Amino acid sequence: MRLRNVTPDDVDAYLRMRCDPVMMAGLGGPLPADGMADKVRRDAAAAAADTAWIKMIVPDPQVPGEVAGTVCLWSHDDGEGPVSEIGWMVLPEFQGRGLAGRATRRLLEQARDEDRWGTVHAFPATDNAASNALCRSLGFRLLGERDVPFAGRVLRGNQWAITPRTDLTPR
Repeated sequence: MRLRNVTPDDVDAYLRMRCDPVMMAGLGGPLPADGMADKVRRDAAAAAADTAWIKMIVPDPQVPGEVAGTVCLWSHDDGEGPVSEIGWMVLPEFQGRGLAGRATRRLLEQARDEDRWGTVHAFPATDNAASNALCRSLGFRLLGERDVPFAGRVLRGNQWAITPRTDLTPR
């Protein structure tokens, strides 16, 4: 597996992830396809400028055009101040292979090695067993439940936190 920056050519992968009812079931339902190309361009620009780490998960480096999903780490203001947040999505045909865990760990290791992002939060839906288990397995601390804004919606999520510099356990 390897991670690479998102590029404007990744529109199809974004459409498959963000506009699919199954993929988006825990995130309030599918997003509209209109505007997805603009979203990819904005994400690609942020990745190129290194203001956000928006990575495409390539399951087999020998097949560089095949994308399994994304893992992203970015900072935003949650109304109480700046927060570093990590999130991931893996397409159904690639789920169950450990890709989300390996990709998320790799990004957290990079954050630790560069001493960047500080404490990193994840906000999986309270009923997303796989994502909550991933947080637990990587050493995140469960801080509780909270309402989380996402794409103009408010979702109920668990708030997990990890400080990669001190909390990321060695392999």
